[in-house]
Amino acid sequence: MNSRRGHTFAAVYGRLRAAILDGELEAGEITTQMALAERFDVGRTPLREALRVLQKEGLVVNDPNRRVQITAHSVADVEQLYVARVMLESEAVRATVPQLTSRDDAELLGYLAQMDHYGGASDWIALRDPHRAFHHRLYSAAGERLIGLIAELAEHGERYRAANAASAELWEQRQAEHRAIAAAAGRRDPELSAQLLVEHYVRTAVMICADLEPEHDLRRLTATVARVAPGAERPLAAGTTRGEHPTAERSGGP
Repeated sequence: MNSRRGHTFAAVYGRLRAAILDGELEAGEITTQMALAERFDVGRTPLREALRVLQKEGLVVNDPNRRVQITAHSVADVEQLYVARVMLESEAVRATVPQLTSRDDAELLGYLAQMDHYGGASDWIALRDPHRAFHHRLYSAAGERLIGLIAELAEHGERYRAANAASAELWEQRQAEHRAIAAAAGRRDPELSAQLLVEHYVRTAVMICADLEPEHDLRRLTATVARVAPGAERPLAAGTTRGEHPTAERSGGP
């Protein structure tokens, strides 16, 4: 019996997309449709359909000769990604924070506790779920279309975070930022919540770009942040780089 039978387009697309975002299929990797069909044990027809959608999403480069390249990392893509995130998510947070309840506060504290647990164990893979849920709660009242756009941008950001080394000390800094954001949200301060969130993302963007192209001038991101959350561009002005933080083996911490 052929195990590839019954694989739908949706299943193949989901499997390949997850492999790209998680780094199982590495950025810049060159392969073929035949090799992918064998590797993931899927049929050629749903594979071709999935690759077409992934190409539109910017995750693969597919040519008529069935050669497939996983889209390489680039500082230009990182900058565009975080420009979009800070623009959309700052407004989503401003819309959501005033509507949060004590139940939401408790959930945010629960996600922080889970992140503490996984971060203490350096289990960066398991940490992704509470990390994603924490951020989702902060933009959950923004509206269905905006939530969908933000979620997709966050998933694309995962490609870069998965390739960025993490350490216990770096994680403590990021978790302190999460706690500050949660505290501002708990006080129902949408402006401070948005500013702290944007500053959190700016630090992430700067660290990623320092790995890819240290001399790149994040001028567009700086200008965007100055408009949507004045003051949150401080990490850009300070020239924060991953080199200022001790790092360990590749582990993909947030």
